[in-house]
Amino acid sequence: MDPQRLKEVYDRLDLLDDRLSHRLRARSTGPSRATQEQLEDRLRDVAEYVLELRNLVRELIQAIAARPGGAAPG
Repeated sequence: MDPQRLKEVYDRLDLLDDRLSHRLRARSTGPSRATQEQLEDRLRDVAEYVLELRNLVRELIQAIAARPGGAAPG
C-alpha cells in the first residue's frame, strides 16, 4: 500500500464531495415539478459525479495495491 497516494486520492474524494454533493442533495424539487432543463442539469451533475467517483475508486484500488514509493506490484 502506498500511504501517500492513498492520502492524495482521499483528499480528491473529499474535494469531489465538497464540489458536487451539495448540488445533488440540495435540489428538493420533485420530478413532477422539474422542467426539462432542470432534469437535464441534474442528470449532468449526477453523470459528472459518477464518472469522477469511478476514477477515484480506480485510483484508490491502485493505491492500496501499490508498493510504497509508487512502484506497483508486478
